[in-house]
Amino acid sequence: MQFFKVKTVEETFAMIEEYVPAIKDTEERSLEEALHYITAACVTAQENVPGFDRSTVDGYAVKAKDTYGSSDSMPGFLTIVGEVKMGESAMIPVGQGEAVYVPTGGMIPPGSDSVIMIEHCEDHDGLLNTYKPVAPGENIIRAGEDIRAGEVLLPEGTMLRPQELGAIASLGIRHVTVYRRLKVGYLSSGDEIVPYQTEKLSEGQIRDINYLTIAGLAKQWNIEVVYGGIVKDDFQEFQQKAQNLYDQVDCLILSGGSSVGAKDYTTEVIQSLGSPGVFVHGISIKPGKPTILAMANGKPVIGLPGHPASAMIIFMLFGEKILQKLKGEIIEKKPDRMFARITKNIPSSPGRSDYIRVRLFEKEGEWWAEPIIGKSGLITTLVKSDGIVEISSEKEGISQGDYVPVIATR
Repeated sequence: MQFFKVKTVEETFAMIEEYVPAIKDTEERSLEEALHYITAACVTAQENVPGFDRSTVDGYAVKAKDTYGSSDSMPGFLTIVGEVKMGESAMIPVGQGEAVYVPTGGMIPPGSDSVIMIEHCEDHDGLLNTYKPVAPGENIIRAGEDIRAGEVLLPEGTMLRPQELGAIASLGIRHVTVYRRLKVGYLSSGDEIVPYQTEKLSEGQIRDINYLTIAGLAKQWNIEVVYGGIVKDDFQEFQQKAQNLYDQVDCLILSGGSSVGAKDYTTEVIQSLGSPGVFVHGISIKPGKPTILAMANGKPVIGLPGHPASAMIIFMLFGEKILQKLKGEIIEKKPDRMFARITKNIPSSPGRSDYIRVRLFEKEGEWWAEPIIGKSGLITTLVKSDGIVEISSEKEGISQGDYVPVIATR
């Protein structure tokens, strides 16, 4: 196998799609405990939502034709024959020239086909003056208009956000089948790396902040993280710690040692974990070129660059996609993006995708992206940035004022 033969961003995404399988283990979880889990089966409605025709406003249920021609100067007149109470059936029918009061969410009484808002009419001792006409169906949600019995509400592979949980709950479903929670292992490497809690650094030492940034992202994605600590640049020790951690998790993340230096053992260690091994060693991207992606006996292994900004960007771009695929989540081919106008010219090399950290701000009703220029090892560029601008590989740069895709980082 030839190593450090770079792939394009598009090739890398395609290979992730090809190589990474979804886990098969499922479990039943109550809705209260299912937030951010992935559905392992379709959720199908067994009943209509709503289960009855209901009003979307406070007003009066009427026959629409009885309001035609109503205006402020020439109101219509209807007889109020009753009211519908919340949580009760609508028993009083609406005849021609009649109206029944209905609160928001109340059941529509038989005989009526619309609701006139309370703001557009007036009750004078049982005589309703109407000042605006309504159309048939206006201000009414029909039974099953939101969700219809037999309809697939959520397909397999849907990530359960609060809104999905609410929709499921509306059907009276209390439990849902989901894929189990993923567990990833994180291991830092390098003679110069020390725990981030180290108060006083010796010359040449660097605190391990990558663990906090990478683990923090994984936890945001509802993934359990096992910290394997820091390993020195010794092949035997590195291999043993990586193997021990690999055996405990669904995906192994290695930070540092992904380049071509004499003491970078990451590739050899990954190859020792299982087949087929490395499928990406180097991506045509800046920052983050020395990235390693591999599969070892069905488990993904991610080798991140050591520079904090590079590691975080690579993990957001490719690590999240690997973990989404592993979780069984339905994913788009590219990250979610917004568009903003760039504040200055930025050159780029054709054939390489560049990712520029930016600060977002609003000006005259438009979003603008101000580049935060700094080397990939600078931590403060991450703190100052709100997103990342993508300059695709076919472009030679972007010009001031251009609309550019921005991947939000917070």
